Amino acid sequence: MSSTKVYTDTREDRAAPTGSLSLRGRSPHPLQDGNGARKSFEKGGDIELAQLGVIADGAQSGQPSTGKTSPSPVFDPAHPSAEEKWKARIQLAACCSTLFLAGWNDGTTGPLLPRIQANYHVGYTVVSLIFIFNCLGFVSGAAANVHLTDKFGFGKVMVLGSVAQCVGYALDAPAPPFPVMVLAFAINGFGIALQDAGANGFVASMKDNAQVKMGVLHAVYGAGALCAPLAATKFSTMPHWSYQYLTSLGIAVLNTVFLILAFNFKTQDVCLAESGQTIIHTTAANHEDSKYRQIFRLREVHLLALFIFIYVGVEVTLGGWTVTYLQKDRGGGSATGYVSAGFFGGLMLGRVGLLWVNQKLGERTAIYVYTVLAIALELVVWLVPSLIGGSVAVSFVGVLLGPVYPIVMNHSARILPHWLLTGSIGWIAGFGQAGSAFLPFLTGVIAGKAGIWALQPLIVAMMTVMLVLWFLVPNASRRVD
Repeated sequence: MSSTKVYTDTREDRAAPTGSLSLRGRSPHPLQDGNGARKSFEKGGDIELAQLGVIADGAQSGQPSTGKTSPSPVFDPAHPSAEEKWKARIQLAACCSTLFLAGWNDGTTGPLLPRIQANYHVGYTVVSLIFIFNCLGFVSGAAANVHLTDKFGFGKVMVLGSVAQCVGYALDAPAPPFPVMVLAFAINGFGIALQDAGANGFVASMKDNAQVKMGVLHAVYGAGALCAPLAATKFSTMPHWSYQYLTSLGIAVLNTVFLILAFNFKTQDVCLAESGQTIIHTTAANHEDSKYRQIFRLREVHLLALFIFIYVGVEVTLGGWTVTYLQKDRGGGSATGYVSAGFFGGLMLGRVGLLWVNQKLGERTAIYVYTVLAIALELVVWLVPSLIGGSVAVSFVGVLLGPVYPIVMNHSARILPHWLLTGSIGWIAGFGQAGSAFLPFLTGVIAGKAGIWALQPLIVAMMTVMLVLWFLVPNASRRVD
């Protein structure tokens, strides 16, 4: 039977537990000893466990591990250094940068959709191919995320995702033939899925105000989706309408540079360690079973992924097709593109402004309340033939739907096992992004057959499904600490 060594960077002098090595005094680096010498663990997967502070003797020596671990926190988060606080802010800002770009991407499509149809002379069904290929990119990115992150590390995968977005926008910018544009949307979806998975998993793994940070992270998504229609609506009336994607390309390049500076191609655990975050990992059964198999055995993961799939689909469908709906069914002009900005602006405000309501109601109850109220407002948009009334109601729907995504991510962090948390949230977030492509595609197909009026009953039906799924998501924790 192998013993377990626990490497602990203590902030105060304290008695070291039997069988452990205590490093007394404040270490200048989270992975350095008391004399400033950097600890090196270079054998296979042991480096990750070493960074977590939990290393099995058997694993070090090449012998099979018994699976026993000592889930001991590596850091004391009560007294982070000024350098660690600054590093934590930079890392959170980099995650926010990726979500801003994701929001910018989702907010761009709606105002440009009528112009894309006119430019390529295609109907609702054909133009919706951009959504279905976007969906294929999202699903492939979500599926590949766990393998790529385990093989190359969090920092490299985040940069890979951002570079993929740069490629997608570069292909879109010259208004290429329609098949090339469709391919560019697939590449873009792959890149967004990798970054969305990584950013959500990283913030969910934080132990210091993770709920508030998750709310801020997704409020920044709303900010990106708010800003994009302001630019895209203007470009949609210009001869070179596709130059909107040059703006997107510039933001994507800046995002790539920011990710390199913030994470420096390092693993998630090293990045968390450098910012003074408490890291608690349990690695039971990881040696005996693949991470994919463990994740996909969890019923909670599938329910949460399906919930987020529908939620994100509803969110992006409203932000995209509502512009076309108001133009065709309510007689609006090109300025209705700004309604999309109002929806995503409401989304941003809801994710920050309703944090106190979430706490008062309880996060689980809050989703029921917000969804029921959003359904009521959608019925107003559907049944009351008013352009102004519908536009205002759509903005308030954004406010109500805003807090739902971060609440679900926080709930996932509470009920899923620690050692599968990042991979599970990565799959949930990445698969959810597929909804942002599939439901808009489905809307386009239905609109091509029945007319754009079908948007509202479809949205109401999908929100009702969200309520049922949330009822099925368990409230009890499955985490093993």
